[in-house]
Amino acid sequence: MVEAIPLVSVRGLTKSFPVERDLFGRPRSWLSAVDDVDLDIYPGETLALVGESGSGKSTLGRLILRLLPATSGSVSFDGLDVLRASPAELRAFRRNAQIVFQDPFGSLDPRMKVEAIVAEGMAHLDLARRERRQRVAELLDLVHLPQTSVDRFPHEFSGGQRQRISIARALAVGARFLVADEPVSALDVSVQSHVLNLLRDLHERLELTYLFVSHDMSVVSHVADRVAVMYLGKIVEVAPTDELFANPRHPYTQALLSSVPALLRSGIDRRIRLEGDIPSPVDPPAACRFAGRCFRTIKVCREQVPPLERIQGETEHLVACFNQAPLAKENGRAGG
Repeated sequence: MVEAIPLVSVRGLTKSFPVERDLFGRPRSWLSAVDDVDLDIYPGETLALVGESGSGKSTLGRLILRLLPATSGSVSFDGLDVLRASPAELRAFRRNAQIVFQDPFGSLDPRMKVEAIVAEGMAHLDLARRERRQRVAELLDLVHLPQTSVDRFPHEFSGGQRQRISIARALAVGARFLVADEPVSALDVSVQSHVLNLLRDLHERLELTYLFVSHDMSVVSHVADRVAVMYLGKIVEVAPTDELFANPRHPYTQALLSSVPALLRSGIDRRIRLEGDIPSPVDPPAACRFAGRCFRTIKVCREQVPPLERIQGETEHLVACFNQAPLAKENGRAGG
């Protein structure tokens, strides 16, 4: 399933936002949104990025696409150094990598008709109006919208239909890699499955690669090939989906899965209630960022940053924890 060479390779990616400045406008404090992230995404796979709100998931997706400037680190896409790409290289990258935003209404210009929205990225193709209109019609058919949609405005569509328009716009330039940023969280439950099925169908038909950002573990269990778990700007666990759900090793991952009753398995037969508050990203812990809420903390957790390393005997399961273990063997103070 996973090829040896990643399509997207992230190394040491960091993003800090200034949150307080002195009288001269110089930053006095910083918010750590993404901190020293390493991540690989392979051709043709769907990698889910999960975690609580505020964990840095959406920021990481935007950094990979260079929609936000990185503080440090590198992003490679099919051999291209994205963060140092020239304007011409960046334009070529934009044709290969696109984003589907969480809010399908806020991301569409309400003053533009659907034809103009979907065709906006085709300007570089130098197509005649008839050819452009034909291409838009093909894309609308691809996302299961009638061709009569071209002359309508976004407000005339339902939320699910607007998200389909957003997907068509992302595919208009021939993208191979999509960042799907919470693509169904703003939709009614009744239509979420339709959009997810569409994304899955497009993934297979067009051989797309996805970074699927979500906080919904039940959705992730159905769409992802691998899962990366993020906590307070750090990747704490990465594994194939079946392996992660059957054998989570990081205490934070175990707590996340325990919050979804339908997914309880492999010894997670109770709700794990974490103690304490999430640390402030303005002043995060210098060592393990989860140590203050963890039910398996040991001395080293408060002294060092745990590296993201492969579990012994596993080829694709990585965890950043000094005291990782299957929950079934845990006798700590996980609340019920």
